[in-house]
Amino acid sequence: MEHARDLLRDLSARLLRLHAALLEHARESYENRHGTQTPRDLLPLVIHDPHFAWLRPLSGMIAGIDEVVDAEEIGPEDAERLFRQVQRLLRSDDSDPAFHTQYRDALQESPDVVMRHADVVKRLAAPPPRAP
Repeated sequence: MEHARDLLRDLSARLLRLHAALLEHARESYENRHGTQTPRDLLPLVIHDPHFAWLRPLSGMIAGIDEVVDAEEIGPEDAERLFRQVQRLLRSDDSDPAFHTQYRDALQESPDVVMRHADVVKRLAAPPPRAP
């Protein structure tokens, strides 16, 4: 179903912008403690340093959505399931305390994160059609 694929593409794009804002916020925090990092130095840090580990659930969510988008067959149930998963991830609950703590801090400290979060929430407020 192309409508579900289009909705998921849009959600993924919005999540990518949110991820970029969160990564920038985390980079600034890291650099305040450890000094300026070159883009070349940043990639291994993002992958391996515990300072950035909290971003992995969101990275994995985006990868999972993109995997479904690239699948040959996709249905409304796929979009509905992924929308629910994103909602759970971004809600402040105890499912991933490290993510939620850092995410709340970023929302309080970064206007760019707030704007990107609002953009994702706007997409989530218009959920995909329910599967029959």
